[in-house]
Amino acid sequence: MTLTLAQRLERLHVRTTELAYWRIREVVQVDGWTFNGEPIEIGALWPESVGTVHFSARANVPDHWPLKDARLALDLGGESLITLNDEAGNEKRLGLDPYHREFALPSSNVRITSESVARLPFGEPVRAPRLEHAALIWLDTAVDDLWLLLRQICESVHILEQHEVVPHLLDIAEDAMRGLEWPSATAAYVARMAPSPMLQKVWQLPPLEASPEGLNQAERASVISAHQVLLEKLRGLQERFPPQGEIALTGHAHIDLAWLWPYNETRRKMRRTFHTALSLMEQSSDFRFNQSTAHYYAQIAEDDPALLERIVERSREGQWETLGGMWVEPDTNMPTGESLARQILYGQRYFEKTFGTRHRVCWLPDCFGFSGALPQLLRQGGMDSFFTIKVNWSETNKFPSDLFWWEGLDGSRVLTHTFDNPMQGYNGFVRADCFVPTWRNFKNKDKHDTTLLAVGYGDGGGGVTPEMIVREEQLRVFPALPKARWTNVHGFFEGAHQSATAKNLATWRGEIYLELHRATLTSQSVVKRLHRKAERTLITTETLFGLAHLLGANKPRSMEPEWRFVLKNEFHDILPGSSIAEVYADAETELEAVIATGQAAQSEAMESIAAHLPKGTGDNLLVVNPSLSTRPARLTLPEGSIVSSDVMIPPLGVAVLARETLQATPGLSVSRRHLENAILKVSLAKDGSIASIIHKPTGREALQDGGNRLFVYPADKPRNWDAWDVEEDYAARGEEISALDSLEVLDDGPHRVAIRIVRTWRHSRITQILSLGANARRVDIETELDWRDRRAFLRTLTNVAVSNARATCECAYGVVERPTHSNTSWDAAMFEAPAHRFADLSEPGFGVAILNDAKYGHSIRGNVLGLSLLRSPIYPDPLADEGFQRFTYALMPHEGAWYDGGVREEAEDLNQPLLVAPATDRATGNWQPLKTSGIDAALSTIKPTEDGDGLIVRVYEPAGRRGALALDLPSGWRNEGPVSILEEAMDIPAEGLMPFEVKSWRISKS
Repeated sequence: MTLTLAQRLERLHVRTTELAYWRIREVVQVDGWTFNGEPIEIGALWPESVGTVHFSARANVPDHWPLKDARLALDLGGESLITLNDEAGNEKRLGLDPYHREFALPSSNVRITSESVARLPFGEPVRAPRLEHAALIWLDTAVDDLWLLLRQICESVHILEQHEVVPHLLDIAEDAMRGLEWPSATAAYVARMAPSPMLQKVWQLPPLEASPEGLNQAERASVISAHQVLLEKLRGLQERFPPQGEIALTGHAHIDLAWLWPYNETRRKMRRTFHTALSLMEQSSDFRFNQSTAHYYAQIAEDDPALLERIVERSREGQWETLGGMWVEPDTNMPTGESLARQILYGQRYFEKTFGTRHRVCWLPDCFGFSGALPQLLRQGGMDSFFTIKVNWSETNKFPSDLFWWEGLDGSRVLTHTFDNPMQGYNGFVRADCFVPTWRNFKNKDKHDTTLLAVGYGDGGGGVTPEMIVREEQLRVFPALPKARWTNVHGFFEGAHQSATAKNLATWRGEIYLELHRATLTSQSVVKRLHRKAERTLITTETLFGLAHLLGANKPRSMEPEWRFVLKNEFHDILPGSSIAEVYADAETELEAVIATGQAAQSEAMESIAAHLPKGTGDNLLVVNPSLSTRPARLTLPEGSIVSSDVMIPPLGVAVLARETLQATPGLSVSRRHLENAILKVSLAKDGSIASIIHKPTGREALQDGGNRLFVYPADKPRNWDAWDVEEDYAARGEEISALDSLEVLDDGPHRVAIRIVRTWRHSRITQILSLGANARRVDIETELDWRDRRAFLRTLTNVAVSNARATCECAYGVVERPTHSNTSWDAAMFEAPAHRFADLSEPGFGVAILNDAKYGHSIRGNVLGLSLLRSPIYPDPLADEGFQRFTYALMPHEGAWYDGGVREEAEDLNQPLLVAPATDRATGNWQPLKTSGIDAALSTIKPTEDGDGLIVRVYEPAGRRGALALDLPSGWRNEGPVSILEEAMDIPAEGLMPFEVKSWRISKS
């Protein structure tokens, strides 16, 4: 009878499986364990499971066992860092997790200690942790090697399907199995096979031998022979059926800085994973391992300095590859451009200082979309290559290329690669059925002959296993499969760049939008607001100190320590809102501390500025404008009162003003149904929504069908990824919150008018203060939420009397235009998209913008401006955004396009008001320590140089225009020329600004 290939494969799989039960020759249980110093028996529950616990025992390898074949097999009940100490005091550390449970021994007599947690790699608690298993095993390496080789043949046959090599692979495997001399003695055979699924189904097993005999020498010799013959036959088949394609393997262990576990656990994961990777380098000199994230190495330097020394040594030898060039692997949708610049600045400097290397590859496998600002920053930061696989997660449209030029907002390009591995993505495996589909899915194999593949257990760490090392060695002789070898990532990209110079690669221009995980723009909005405030506080603090230095104060200190906390919390599972509650408790504490430190430093900087101004008397105020836009004097005075005056503060201006000069702009009025000043007339509907906004300078009505209409969507229940996703049908079940608890006039001028509105939805309360300053061009909507409901999505919608096929959204260092229609599947998929401080819809001559000081999720469909205010998912934090939070958004009609109408400047004012402090001993007057001339530009930072004296002044072109731009420095200062974000000289014109260009200068005292 002739079997089909599928039937033969099934038979081979069953027969191969039997080998697993003979891979261990002898077993000796390791007893005498202690748990936190107290005795514990194998099989016993942990006496306690909170926090970190410690196991200890001794193990002695029997004298007749070869040490090279001895293994320690452990399952302590969770994840552990184990330490093995030999008689000479030598120490070896290894990570213990579900994928790493057998360890080679450094000596025949070892003391075992552990640092253990009752958790699994993805943070799942082990509800009833036990000391499950502890034994020394004498591994029958011949059986183990043959078992793995036959499994790899089975996997190859399965994935190669109808390839003509398949029957030949089955032939040689079947021949190998038939050539085995195999035990059959009943007692030993049944005892050996008892754990198999087949015998576990038996009603009642017979009495079993406690230590069933393994293979005898003749039987083992047949196994060794079968293994050798198989390898020879595989080499022969490889000559006939040569490898198809090539894969550059990089060992990897993606470790989320925090996600389903708190950061303290990540610190332990790092040590476990890094020790494991180092141990594998002892097993194989060919093995290569990569690890990004400067922050991890800085943390290891504190927690385990000896480990860092070993990593540095292996890095110099080329086996351990640091890459990424950033402080962490950050979200790139929400941080400011300056934050992204600091990720690169501090990351590259750390790697260069610690490892003597600067990276050319940005490694962001797992972020949820990519800002169009990145290519320019990467190039300025010394990186010409970019890697991710997340583009393959888009659910609607397939990304068209996997080796391509990514062109940023300004035209800068980086060579970008992504691979499509269906077996766990960037946590791939060394397996034929991982290699073949990855190669098949490589679209651009006609442009380059190799694709990258990262392998190793990840997200929760762990990394490569010893089996993966052996698998790679065995697969070198296999036919038809892609050739796969351990490679450095930088080496892969060097080859890809060579191909790119010879081949015409596709170019993707602008942001890379991920058609998934859109809710990460809104979830955990409290931390999003704190992050926004923290980065803005640091930027402003540095700017104030820079102005003080220009006025004569000493060079300010570096704020890198504070920036490091901000950058850490930009990690792609912290800022996006996809982590557990404990992560956000830490984030809030850290970001609040940064804000407090920054605000205290701002007060110090204001005092320093005042100290370098002429003395005088009077009831005066020091006002500082930390931006490159002329700003009206909208102030919150030290005693808390509000000023809205027509007095103008020039860009980077320092003014000492007499209080009596800060007169309110006339024209304010208010009632329960309206707010009005000289620019805007705002009318409310009976339900408290905004019925009308008249823009007086143009006479245009800004709204059509009302504004600031609050809607809640109680069916916000995605198919998967609760905190990550919002489904496209969320609006199918929407409820407008129109009932009023109260509506009252709160403030009636002369500098501000305001109306307070209180609403209740189910168990939650929404309080909004609609306010209008005397000189305001926008109506502010200060919002306080007391949220007590789960799985609801809160949004504000404003229908504007404007029509355009495209809207403008602010992003890092510029803007991006997005469709307001759903003409194509690409357009329809962008139903929720990121914007920073504003989104605008304009037509020739007029437009309306929505501004915010804390939000990122926007929708613009037709003429409806939507802003997402809050989500309340239950996983992974059941109480996400429960309780109180405050934020402000605003509506702004304007004349002309957004850049003519001053939308960005108003958004800047909302996010960073003018600074004010008492100056009763200073004379009135105006100073501009630093001026710019030429095209309008936006300030990114004025910061102290990292090396040497002086300051870095960084600006960017925010609207896509070009023109002349120059710095005008105070007497005694000189411009040393343009520098990169790494503060190194750039060979570019000293003056002028190109569309969306980020430009920095080093200035110093003459």
